[in-house]
Amino acid sequence: MSYCDRICYSIRKAKPADFSVMVDELLSQLPQNVIILRLAFFGTPFSNEDYIAHKVLLREKIRCFFGNDEPALSYVSQPPMDAPLVMEVHSYLPDSDDRIIFKHYQQISYVLMENRAGRFLFAGGFQGDVLHFGIEQQSVESFRLLGEVLGKEGFLWNMIVRQWNYIEKITAFDGADQHYQAFNNVRSDFYGKAEWSNGYPAATGIGANLGGILIDVDAVQFISPDVFSSPIDNRLQVAAHAYSERVLATSKEKKTTPKFERAKSISFQDRKLIYISGTAAIRGEESLVDVGLERQLRITMENIAELIGDASLKVLRVYLKNKSDYEEAMQLMESYDLNIPISYMWADVCRDELLVEIEGIAIR
Repeated sequence: MSYCDRICYSIRKAKPADFSVMVDELLSQLPQNVIILRLAFFGTPFSNEDYIAHKVLLREKIRCFFGNDEPALSYVSQPPMDAPLVMEVHSYLPDSDDRIIFKHYQQISYVLMENRAGRFLFAGGFQGDVLHFGIEQQSVESFRLLGEVLGKEGFLWNMIVRQWNYIEKITAFDGADQHYQAFNNVRSDFYGKAEWSNGYPAATGIGANLGGILIDVDAVQFISPDVFSSPIDNRLQVAAHAYSERVLATSKEKKTTPKFERAKSISFQDRKLIYISGTAAIRGEESLVDVGLERQLRITMENIAELIGDASLKVLRVYLKNKSDYEEAMQLMESYDLNIPISYMWADVCRDELLVEIEGIAIR
């Protein structure tokens, strides 16, 4: 079996209870006889102090549950639409060729997997001080921590193939400086340390109601010549890193573009894993405005279909700007008969006029 057959994505949802009880319930549902590479929890803390308390408790429970084999871990302050706490699981059925190592850097747990194809890094929870730093400084701290882990393990910036960026109040302004643009400016500065001849990572930049800046990544250092990554463009959209200044906000009088590809694939001989970036109802570089949720969602799914071709979707996250759109969005998604795990989050999208954003993973 190839990597694509061994990797698995699932979603678990807790029943309403105390946060500690919900975490225990979700951990009891973890798949058996596999390696857990990544756990991403999505919940609704009431304040950043509450968020930090939840995060500390979650980390303690993960360490108690896994011992020395802790997966990459993140806690995202995004209210799930259909459960009080959601856990996304990235798991892997190892082969005899795989060497899997669990590591820590400060309070960050991450997983290294090495085999004949390459070295694979699964890491998350890169986050600065959410109580005392502004968004720009938090972005700097998150990227600094990420850079230190990459350097410690011999990865270059351009080896990141997938990045998740959670940005507190993404479209809000601190004076004249928009949060998302402040993040993009910092990302551009750090990405400037590498040559990106093979395209930027696939990425999502999405709102969180608390938690400052939080970054998760998958990165790969390829060894075998028949295993490689490729950027994927959408002919219906301008690449995000090629946007004109007209559609960008401003922070510190700077307008650097979002540095990501619409999707990025990893090819394993005749199989292909596709990371689908956060995708919305944008054609060219313009949002579809005043067309309603159904039209925006249909265009978003058309954009995803353009990216993945005949590949099969394996997992999706649907981000909704308005809580009241949940029932309609769920019914619309059910009309696609996908029969895959889908989570629904209440989150601000990077442009005020966008009502929905969808990301996912597909395999061809």
